[in-house]
Amino acid sequence: MSETAQSNAVPRRVQVDLSGQVAIVTGASQGIGRAIAETLAANGASVALVARSESKLADVAAAIRSAGGTAEPFPCDVSKAEDVTAVVETIHAKFGRIDVLVNNAGVTRDTLLPRMSDEEWDEVLTTNLRGPFLFMRAASRPMMQQRYGRIVNVASVSGLIGNPGQANYSASKAGLVGLTRTVAKELAGRKITVNAVAPGFIASDMTAALGPALLDEVKKRVPAKRLGEAWEIAEAVLFLVAPSSGYITAQVLTVDGGLIG
Repeated sequence: MSETAQSNAVPRRVQVDLSGQVAIVTGASQGIGRAIAETLAANGASVALVARSESKLADVAAAIRSAGGTAEPFPCDVSKAEDVTAVVETIHAKFGRIDVLVNNAGVTRDTLLPRMSDEEWDEVLTTNLRGPFLFMRAASRPMMQQRYGRIVNVASVSGLIGNPGQANYSASKAGLVGLTRTVAKELAGRKITVNAVAPGFIASDMTAALGPALLDEVKKRVPAKRLGEAWEIAEAVLFLVAPSSGYITAQVLTVDGGLIG
């Protein structure tokens, strides 16, 4: 195959049989979360879509259904314990089981530390760290009863190496890595794995807002010389939630084009 033909070819995707499984994906209304939800549905899972925007979730659910998959929207504020408990109980009652949980919901409020407000710190930590804690606590209960589960937390390379202007975000993602590894050890005996995926710079509305000049500088920093794609993060998640990945737990899979080595 010529180099041109290779560059235009559709990438070969990971295929996993998730038939009969039920997956919860938070932050599923757009970007990486939507890509993860679509990928899990394409591999046979019934996907519970969680985010704040009911209208955006409805669009994602419609797209998944039109492609032959199964998905239902469940609007929820991931930072509120009572809302999380209620939505997980509703999902479990509707589908009868919960096999996969992907904690992807997250926010950024970037600014240098001396200028960072209490509200900017609290909002990021509450959504990015408290949210996954609440969902893991709620979803782990039915998983323990059925003695099976796969949990994947979407962290970030910022939580591994830090990033100027993101003290709140980096702290939340570093905390998520610690939470992942601890809960993995607590749940391993019940055949529940808990892992994290740490994306680097991924093409999104957020990175597009940086502008062409800054994006060029970002790409120069990445050994792969490009931004990652949302589907590449989704494929990493799919690998970790596969039934065959039962001996992989407490790990952080970095998907960053070689950025942090």
